[in-house]
Amino acid sequence: MSQGAWQHILGFTFAVYDLTDNSEYSFAASVQSKPRNELRWLWFMLPAWFAISALVAGGYFITRRDIKIIDGDRLLELRTHQKTAESVLREANVQLRPEDVVLPAPTTLLQHNDLVVVKRARPVRIQIDDETPKLILTQSQSANDILNQLGIKATAFDRLLVNGQASDTLPVINAPAPATVDIVLRRSLEIDIAEKDKPLKKAKTSAQTVGEALMQNGYFIRLADRISPSPADRVTPGMKIQVEPAKLADVVVDGRRVRTRTHQEKVSDLLAELNIALYDQDYTKPGINTPIVDGLEVQVVRVRRELVIEQSPIPFETRVEPNPNLEIDNQVLGQEGTLGVHEKRRIVLLENDVEVKRELVADFVAIEPRPRIRNYGTKIVIRTLDTPSGPVKYWRKIRMYVTSYSPSSAGVSPSSPYYGIVRCGYKFRPGTVAIDPNIISLKTNIYVAGYGQGVACDTGGGVIGKHIDLGYEDRSYRSWAEYSDVYLLTPVPANIRYVID
Repeated sequence: MSQGAWQHILGFTFAVYDLTDNSEYSFAASVQSKPRNELRWLWFMLPAWFAISALVAGGYFITRRDIKIIDGDRLLELRTHQKTAESVLREANVQLRPEDVVLPAPTTLLQHNDLVVVKRARPVRIQIDDETPKLILTQSQSANDILNQLGIKATAFDRLLVNGQASDTLPVINAPAPATVDIVLRRSLEIDIAEKDKPLKKAKTSAQTVGEALMQNGYFIRLADRISPSPADRVTPGMKIQVEPAKLADVVVDGRRVRTRTHQEKVSDLLAELNIALYDQDYTKPGINTPIVDGLEVQVVRVRRELVIEQSPIPFETRVEPNPNLEIDNQVLGQEGTLGVHEKRRIVLLENDVEVKRELVADFVAIEPRPRIRNYGTKIVIRTLDTPSGPVKYWRKIRMYVTSYSPSSAGVSPSSPYYGIVRCGYKFRPGTVAIDPNIISLKTNIYVAGYGQGVACDTGGGVIGKHIDLGYEDRSYRSWAEYSDVYLLTPVPANIRYVID
């Protein structure tokens, strides 16, 4: 086959498969441009042309490689004829910066199913104290390494912040275009801390404010503490910070506990600060002039005095008084008795409602008792009593238990010189009766119905109270054992027992 024929065939083939040529070159145009003697060869080569074209197309598709690209959190899958990582990334339109890293190296020849990893450099904004921030791109994962690369050395007292957090590690990249990381380095300053009653302390701090500087040096700041300058003030080199911690104190008052922090010097000042007043004899434990130290407990003792009145009844007495207008042997209530009141007054001392002392201050009769008065009659009324022996006059009538006796039953032996002798001293004779002299006076004339008149001139061991023993001779003895009225006859004796039991 002539060289020209091959040229026609190849030209035709390239015209068909040229992927980048956009001209209007076609097979028909090629045929029309050739002489007739060459057309026969062209038609003869058509089968060969188709075979060669199929081989070329098959080879093109068979020789492509499957490549995966990891770019941050993006995965790209590519079928390509490119042989190096650099050309594959270019074909995938992955834009690289000088600081980005490609694994494997850009000139590495790739095989089927190889992996290309793009490690993006991250933008880092670095600020040292109040200097102008500086933006760099880096592959480093450590803030200290980045600073060292820039010739910046951080000390142990400096404060290093990554995105506002105290950390040395940068966040993991998870995107082809990672966010900017802020690295802030606060250089430490030398300061003086003066705490009350303690030596001056030299310290270093990277804090921006006084409060942060104190906390960084182990001071726990409370609202009640006195700090100068103010905790919100900015720290400056050589600054002297005055610290006066408030003292913790507990005050136990009125059943409750008040916990506070104070700068007062004495207990009295602390109470005034808390608006706690002491009244009358109130006092504190410890005393009000006691200096306040940290952790002091103050107890307020409320002192109260109470007047306690104790009353007890005074019994009244009963009196018996004569009433000349009331007939004898009658009694009436002349006056009702009332109880008196005996009063004791004591002062009770209470401390926090607990009694500690009781003192007697008064002991007297508040109300005198009023006696009960019973009046007995002393009026003598002479009355006449009709008897079988004739009328008799009597001045008193007594209901008595009546018995009887005779000389032989009187309990005295007949041989005794006292046999038959009665209390009045004479020998027993009819009409002699035995009585209790506390009821009826001796030698009083009496009358008993059924017995007659008699004289009270004898006594006996068994005759007690309102008991009368009637005397009989032995031959005329009559036994008595009953109650009966006994009449006391005139004359009225000089000495009268007005009240008899």
